[in-house]
Amino acid sequence: MHTLNKNSLIKKSLIAISIIVSLSGCQETPTTGQVPAKTTVSSQTTAEQLQAKLDQFVDIEMQADLSTLTETDIQVLRKIIQVANILDKVYLRQTYEDNAKVRQQILNSKDPNQDKLLSLFDLHYGQWDTLEHDKPFFGDTVRPLGAGVYPVDLTKEEFNQWIKEHPEDEADFKSGYTVIKRQGDKLVAIPYSQYYKKEMEQSAKLMREAAAITQDPSLKTFLNKRADSFLTDEYRDSEMAWMDLNGSLEIAIGPYEVYTDKLFGYKTFFEAFITVRNPADSAKLDVYKKYLKQMELNLPIPDEHKNLNRGSESPISVVEQVAGGGDNKPAVQTTAFNLPNDEYVREVKGSKKVMLKNVLNAKYQAVMKPISDLIIADDQQALLMEEYFFNETLFHELAHGLGPGTITKNGQTTTVAQELQETYSKIEEGKADVMGAYNMLFLMDKGELPISERNNMLVTYFAGLFRSMRFGVHEAHGAGAAFQYNYFKEKQAFSFDPKTQKYSVNFDKMEKAVEELVHDICMIQALGEYEKAKSFLETYAVLADEVALLNKKMESIPTDIRPHYPKI
Repeated sequence: MHTLNKNSLIKKSLIAISIIVSLSGCQETPTTGQVPAKTTVSSQTTAEQLQAKLDQFVDIEMQADLSTLTETDIQVLRKIIQVANILDKVYLRQTYEDNAKVRQQILNSKDPNQDKLLSLFDLHYGQWDTLEHDKPFFGDTVRPLGAGVYPVDLTKEEFNQWIKEHPEDEADFKSGYTVIKRQGDKLVAIPYSQYYKKEMEQSAKLMREAAAITQDPSLKTFLNKRADSFLTDEYRDSEMAWMDLNGSLEIAIGPYEVYTDKLFGYKTFFEAFITVRNPADSAKLDVYKKYLKQMELNLPIPDEHKNLNRGSESPISVVEQVAGGGDNKPAVQTTAFNLPNDEYVREVKGSKKVMLKNVLNAKYQAVMKPISDLIIADDQQALLMEEYFFNETLFHELAHGLGPGTITKNGQTTTVAQELQETYSKIEEGKADVMGAYNMLFLMDKGELPISERNNMLVTYFAGLFRSMRFGVHEAHGAGAAFQYNYFKEKQAFSFDPKTQKYSVNFDKMEKAVEELVHDICMIQALGEYEKAKSFLETYAVLADEVALLNKKMESIPTDIRPHYPKI
């Protein structure tokens, strides 16, 4: 994440509000390239096709144990859920400025499939199928790479040229907390606190009301500091405070991930995870934290590229989710997360890993187990273990806090995310997957995980790639899974029987390939090699023919869950 250049923002603050007002009724002027075409008011998709898209998600009534919560905790939850609902609307606008208008077009249309179109729009937070390379299911608008946080006709070349000619704007333009807009023939960066002023003020008020009633000191501090952040765009202090949360409620709320910014990967998008902590399960995982430094030292890269300066704090929190908002909600559901993303905070305090246990359990039963039954060879079926589906998710999140983060390139201090730009999310998600497997093998050598379960872990890890590849290679996790699959295929780490259409893992070759892939990815990150990252993804982050065929075979298996959380 990037902090704002406050001096230049102060200069712009007087014009920001007038810009917002003038832009609110404007339509971006399309030119060429990625620019969206005009949205039509009818769907070219049949009722059967629309229903098939909806059927990719299975409805699940989510369970969560609230018995340990006090009445005050419940009151706090209700306040924070209100904030999540506000940020949900902000996120809808962030993903595409005209989303509200498009939804109204569907409502006003005479389309016989209106109900299905509305359900899909609400599922994907827009008119594009996020599982099908963002293909529109309503109208013919091309999804802009810059979502709703850049002008729809803005190219990378124009953005970079503007910064070249106006170097004083660079910090604001690359900030994770500004929207880029046109003002005549100029580009301007408007802080989130100004562009979404009404929503930020409402959210801050509710956060302070929740802080006033909670009896949890760490939560009180976080809520107040995050309320300040909404009004100032300065998130670092509240990220520090979030790391210290240790009560019954685990609340992550604010602008975090950059996946939706496919133009540069600079801009953060609002989301909310409202969860209840399971202290007993959290305590069981504490043993892994003491190995983080050793995991870093064990990475198969030269010592000068190992990140030994990151903070040693690394809380692991097992929770049950009770509500969500924004980037947490569309389509494929998050099973765990590792925050904050601010490299400075990671250097000083580390990062926190949060495991959404009820979401993980629901996904394993509804999606992962049926896929594994379908694609793993009969003689390796017994090796599949639900425990390693959980563990791979946990170690994936741990891996986000390991490896290159802050780096030096051309004598300048920078970050991997800054250098890899829009390739970063795909590279990082695949890295976290394979490094998770690598670190589990390391802990087996240390005796913290049973070495006798090596093959169980490798088969379960491999099977999990197929669940993620169904998301599509345009999506970060899907692309990360695809490049692992193709890399392992090149290394002959598995075999595929075209007759049975099932896979067998070659355990020794798989273990070696895991180590080699960790090395290759970490070196791209350590050297900040953007062109090499692009080339790597072009070569490996593609859907293999046999996987495409298997995806067809898996159509009867849900791609993901559609959770319905209990009313608080």
